[in-house]
Order: sequence, then C-alpha cells, then structure tokens
Amino acid sequence: MDCRVVVEAAVPVYDVETADEAVRIAISKTGEMLNPDLSYVEIDMGERACPNCGDEREPAFIAADEGLVALELEMTVFNVERDEHASRVARKEIGQRLDNIPLEVIEVEPVENEGDDEESETDDATDSTEPPGEGESEEMLPEFEELMDERE
Repeated sequence: MDCRVVVEAAVPVYDVETADEAVRIAISKTGEMLNPDLSYVEIDMGERACPNCGDEREPAFIAADEGLVALELEMTVFNVERDEHASRVARKEIGQRLDNIPLEVIEVEPVENEGDDEESETDDATDSTEPPGEGESEEMLPEFEELMDERE
C-alpha cells in the first residue's frame, strides 16, 4: 500500500518584518535542508485557525523580528503495511534533515495506484500454465547481445 503523508513543521525564522517575508524565508530554508535527498517532498504554507472561533490565521507568527512559520510537507510513502507505518517513515525521513524542527503528522491518506487494475490483470495472465516468456515475445525487449549484433 502507498500513502500520501502530510506533516506539519514549525520552522523558526530570524530578522523578518512581515508574515509574507517569514513564509518565503521558511520555505526557502526548508527546501535547502531537504534538497537534494528529498526533492520529492512538496512544501506549502500551513493552515492555522483560531482554536476558539475557528477564524483563519496567517501561517506565520512574528514577534521581535523573529517568526515561527507553519509549513505543510507532503510526501508519498511506498510499500507500507498501514497508516502508522507510513507516518513513522515520513517523520523519520523528513526529521533526519530538519534538525530541531518539531514535526506533527496531520494527514495520512492511502493513494490509489493507477496500475493496480492492470497489475491484477497481468498477474492473472502470468498465472497460466504456459512457461514464462512463451507467447510474450512481442512485449519482451531484445537481449543486449542481440542489439549489439544488429548494430554491427
């Protein structure tokens, strides 16, 4: 099973005057820490709401030219057994690169693979009594030696 995991990160930024500036710096800083190893992680502004009234808030809190920015980091985790496994893998992978930044898993969602239906059909076809490779010659790639012989 593959899962899409969204992790919230609280990224500190320094010497900022506005929330927009804090968000831009936090996204840039996070991108630098994740790349090139985790370039497939999507970085987006987090969503904050007032706990009492539910009003939307800016994703950054600024005080004394320092800010704390809520970012959402999204990645797909492949071949996991269950949701808890996916969240542990995502927290570990992201957490190893984001030193001293608190993380919280906010969403784990199974991903439907487009090839699942096709795989089950091809699995049925390969379960036949016919030996592997027979009847599939049109779909098979030629061997390396055959390609080299054609070139000469």
